Formats: sequence, C-alpha cells, structure tokens
Amino acid sequence: MEIQKFKYDNTIVRNFTVATLVWGAVALVVGLLAALQLAYPVFNLGLEYTSFGRVRPVHTNAVIFAFIGNAMFAGIYYSLQRLLKARLFNDLISKIHFWSWQLVIVLAAVTLLLGFTTAKEYAELEWPIDILIAISWVLFGWNMIGTIIKRRVKHIYAAAWWYLATFLAVAILHIVNSIEIPVSLFKSYPVYAGAQDALVQWWYGHNAVAFFLTTPWLGIMYYYLPKASNRPIYSYQLSIIHFWTLIFLYMWTGPHHLLYNALPDWLQALGVTFSIMLIAPSWGGMINGLLTLRGAWDEVSERADLKFIVVALIAYGMATFEGPMMSLKTVNAISHFTDWTIAHTHIAGMGWNGGLIFGMFYWLVPRMFKTKLYSSKLANAHFWIATLGILLFAIPLYWAAITQWLMLKEYTPTGSLAYPNFLETTIQILPLYTFRIVGGVLFLTGFIMFLYNMMKTMKMGHMVPDEPAEAPALVNPAKRNPDRETTHRWLERRGVRFSVFVFIAVAIGGAVEIIPLLSVESNIPKIEAVKPYTPLELTGRDLYISNGCYNCHSQQIRPLRWETDRYGEYSKIGEFVYDYPFQWGSRRTGPDLARAGYLGDMSIGGSTTYKTAVWHYNHFMEPLEMNPQTIMPAYPWLAENEVDLDIVPKKIKVMQTLGVPYRAGYAEEAIEDYMKQANKIVEDLKASGIEIEPDKEMIALIAYLHKLGRDISGVEDETGIDVLPADMSGVNN
Repeated sequence: MEIQKFKYDNTIVRNFTVATLVWGAVALVVGLLAALQLAYPVFNLGLEYTSFGRVRPVHTNAVIFAFIGNAMFAGIYYSLQRLLKARLFNDLISKIHFWSWQLVIVLAAVTLLLGFTTAKEYAELEWPIDILIAISWVLFGWNMIGTIIKRRVKHIYAAAWWYLATFLAVAILHIVNSIEIPVSLFKSYPVYAGAQDALVQWWYGHNAVAFFLTTPWLGIMYYYLPKASNRPIYSYQLSIIHFWTLIFLYMWTGPHHLLYNALPDWLQALGVTFSIMLIAPSWGGMINGLLTLRGAWDEVSERADLKFIVVALIAYGMATFEGPMMSLKTVNAISHFTDWTIAHTHIAGMGWNGGLIFGMFYWLVPRMFKTKLYSSKLANAHFWIATLGILLFAIPLYWAAITQWLMLKEYTPTGSLAYPNFLETTIQILPLYTFRIVGGVLFLTGFIMFLYNMMKTMKMGHMVPDEPAEAPALVNPAKRNPDRETTHRWLERRGVRFSVFVFIAVAIGGAVEIIPLLSVESNIPKIEAVKPYTPLELTGRDLYISNGCYNCHSQQIRPLRWETDRYGEYSKIGEFVYDYPFQWGSRRTGPDLARAGYLGDMSIGGSTTYKTAVWHYNHFMEPLEMNPQTIMPAYPWLAENEVDLDIVPKKIKVMQTLGVPYRAGYAEEAIEDYMKQANKIVEDLKASGIEIEPDKEMIALIAYLHKLGRDISGVEDETGIDVLPADMSGVNN
C-alpha cells in the first residue's frame, strides 16, 4: 500500500483563530453598548452614528459573521484536513477567502454605522457587500469540495456532511434573499415586496440560524467532542438520522416568525408543523453528543474545554425545544414582539455557539501551537463566569417578556386597556434591562480571560505552519458491495451524489413555500385604496430604515384584541404591496406604527387624527421633553442633514421596474412633487414657530409617518399628489 506524505496548512487556521479573538471582543463590546442604550438612553451619545438603530445591527452582524463566522472557518479548516487526510485544496484560495471575509466584516461595520442598510434582519448589508459575501462563500465551498475530491479516506465522516450542507444551504439562502435592484452604490430595493419579502426574509432569517449557527457547529461537535474526550461518537446510525431529518425539516420552518401576521394561513400552518417536528432530530443530536461522554464525567469536571461543550449541548437542547414551543400560535401570541425572542436567541448564541467556540479553542490552540494551555484554572474560572453571565442575561429578559405581555393584554373591569400607554410597560421592565447588562458584563469579562489565556498559550508555543503528515493513498471501489457496505456508506464515498441529495433536501422546503406566494396573484388580495408612496414619502421611508427605526417599532398589527384596541384595525396582506422592503418588525421596544398616519397613538386615547408635524418634530428633537421616562434617543441631525434630491428620480425608476404603477414619465416630475408636499409640511411647522428647509431629512420622515395607515383609513388624502395613471387611480398592481 502506497504511503503518501503531505502537509497540513495550519496558517489559515491560525489566521481565522486570531480574527475570532479580535472580532469577538469587538462584537461583545458593541453588544454591551446596545444593552446600555436600552436601559440608559444617554449612551446613544447624541450622535447619528452611535444611536441604537445603527449600533444594534452592527452588534448582530459582528457576532454572527465576525465572531462565530471566523471561528467556524477555523474549526472547519483544521478538522477537514485531518478528517480527509489531505491539505486544503489551494493555499491561494484559502488566503483570498480569509482576507475577503475580513473585508466583508469591515465594510459591514462602516456601512451599517453610516446608515446603509436593507433593513432585513441578518441580511442588512447592501448589494456590493452581498456580492463580496457570495464570492468569499464560493471560495470557501470551492476549497472544501476540492479537498473532499483529493481526500485519502474512502468515506466522508459525519462532520463533513454538516460542512457540505452548510455551504450549499447558505449559498441558496443568500442568493435568493439578496436579489435586489441597485439605485446607487449603497442603495437598493429588494425584488420582493410586503408579504413576499417577509416570507423570503424569514425563510432566510431562520435558516441563517439553522445553516450558519447550527449545522456547521454540529459538524464541529461531531469532530471536536470525540477528539477532546478521546471517545468515539455514541451512535453512527443516530448521526445519519440526525443529519438528514434536520437539514430537510429546517427549511420549512421560517413562517413561524410570521404567525398572526398578514400571511396566508397555509404558510403559517406549514411553519408550525415542521417546527414541532424539528424537536426530534435536534434532540437526537444533543443526546448523541452527551452520550459520547458517558463514563467521562470526572474528566469533564476538571477540564474547561469539555465543560463548555457540555453546556453548549444543553443550550442547544434548550433552544431547539424552546423554538418549536414558540412556534405554537398560543405561545407565539405571548413571545412575539417581546424580549422572549431576544432571550431565546442569546441562549443559542452565547450558550451553544459561544460554548462550542470556547471549548474548541481550549482544545485546539494548545495542540496547534505544540504546548499546554497557559492556565487551566483561568479557563475553569472563565467557564463559571460565562455560564453565570448567560443566566443573568437571559432570565431577566424572560421575566421582562412575560411582564410586558401581561401588562399589554390586561383590561380593567369596565373593558378598557389597563395600560393604554405602551411606555408604561417599558418603564416597568427597565430594571430587568439593567440586570441584563450585568450578565453581559460578566460574559465579556469571561471573554477577556479567554482572550488572555489564548494569547499567552500562543506565545508559549510554536505553530508549525506546514505540519507534516502521511496517509495511505485512496483506493475507492466504484461499486458497492452489499455484503460489506450499506447504501449510506456507499453514498459517503460518492461526494457529488451526496451533495446532490443534500441540495434537494435543503431546497425543497423553500421552493414549496416561496414559489406559490411569488407566482399566484390570488395569494395577495388587492386593496383598491392602497397607493404607492409619493417621492417625499418614499424618501422618508428610506430615512426611517437608514436610522434603524425598524429595530424598535413594528408595522404589523395582529388580530388580537389587545393589539387592535391599542393600535387600530389589524393588518391586511394587501396593505404592503408597495413596501420594498417590508417593515413588519421582530421586536417592539416602542409602539407599533402601522396606523400612525391617521390614528396617532391609540395608547393615549384613540385619537382619530394623526400626530401633527410639530409633534413629530419635537419628538425627534427632544423626546425626553415630550416624556421624561422615554428611552427613545434624540435625532437632531434630521433637522440638519439635507436629502440628496438627485437620487429621487432614480428611486422612482427602480420602483417602476419593480412593477409599482407610477404613471409614465413620473420620474421627471418627482422632484417637483417632492417639493410641493414638503413645502406644505414646512408651512405647517412655520405656523408653530419652527423654521426648517423643505430638503431636510426631518420633513421627509414626517411625511412618511403621516402616510402610515392613511390609505385604508377612509380619511381624505391631503397631499394633493396623485402618482398613478388616470385610469388606475386608487388601484394597486
């Protein structure tokens, strides 16, 4: 038998490891800032680029793509070479992949802080960065598949199954969700609108969690847990069931984020059904991991790496039980739009992903640098501090969620809302937000200890960039011997066929759910009164998005009594046909705004007239003067920043390309109509002693807020602007 000599590439693993440490610190610091801003608005610092609406997406993207993403690549590139007994396919591809991914992260941080965003959760980045992500991801897949092809082992081990599924699924999700039409270098509109956009986004959003934060980490668990514990995985058969059922079921579950929303009932039912089914394979994976450690619990009690992996598996089990429970409509009525969702995601992110990252690196770094861990005591201290931090972070948010829900739905004996003002519920949970900060500080403290331990360990040791290895040459029979090889074992030898089956498994769910809503017109009944946005309103909507208002306010009223009594008539699917992108929201830190344009704030008496321009101006400039207990930051730059009017006609043209029925040639009239409507608001403000120019951002944002819900209110349109053709007035496409 020929023995072949080769070398593992440790340099790329080290690079991704160092990037994980750096970006992990950044992500956690930014997250702590966001938590402080919610409890103490002074931490918004009064600056445009440090307001919560800008900071929050930076935190989520930094955690997911910078911290967890870099750790994922480090874990995969180290394990893949050793599983396949082969060096990575191409060193140059590895380097380009690393640096392109770091460029994505830097561009993401800069553009999000500058307000360039698509407002689609976990997919906020604009089109040039989306293209760069796709290129970097293809390089990763190319490197992985090339390594699989030149492997020196017959059968692809379970960990590599998960890596393959991750690459294929994320590619599908990213491409489908990121189809958009550019307006400028950092502005685009998605090709989907309203309910279609919501469905595609949460098909992506939930499965970004599934195939970026779960499946690669299950692969990492299947490699590093047996290696760290020096025990084989508990059950090969269970790993097969776990893999195929999970990657098939996950793609159907996205609609459970849209229960009680303006989405067809059959889609909501599919989301709930497949979410409940998902418990079985998820817990099968957790059990497979935990039973691998049978008889090793004395060792677990002494070693931080194993303790972190155990906590990760427990957190995975908790999150994958809680998620399906939250998809039940009765539970979802409580959890949706509250901090329950935030607690749930942090149990998964801090416990599952964080635990595996810490456990993996405590085992991996000493081995790669040919030394011992600098301090086992420090690592064990990190474990207890981090675990306590997770508990003190999540438990107050669960408490806050239940408290707020009970208050929002409480009625007096006379049948009126007991707490009509949304702010009353926010004030009640602010102490719990402070407790959450304590948990975040503890988790960050533990990370600093981890960072120090890793740096000292690296300094003590010496990494071999090209680590020598040897393995027998691969002899791979073309045919299956039924007496010696099961069908699945045969499939593990056939990388291309394996990948085809994985592609089918992950693609079918999304196709069944998304295609009918995009192609069957009757799925979105028309509402004749709904009109496209005027140029001023469209500009205001873009400013609403760029300032991150969607992070705190929803625009989706569910058909629940306490919501309709507070906000007005429940939302209909036909209301959103011109919304590129949708703005249904996932968390209410402030009241819903779906009817803000004609009902004002239902929570303070159910006014049938909208908030005046003066009210909005003062609310943006000095919210604390409007209400000393509010946690809304001030937006003084809105009265100073000028709108780029030159881009307005381009936006209208893109909207026409998307099918919005502006009349022919309307782009040439757009600026004239913009100024006509803006001057009306300017005159309104001037009558109250407020002097402001019509091209300021404040004017456009006020116009957008006045638009919300007005079309279906029956209130006469006071703008004097009709953007539709004469024979289509009041009819959507």
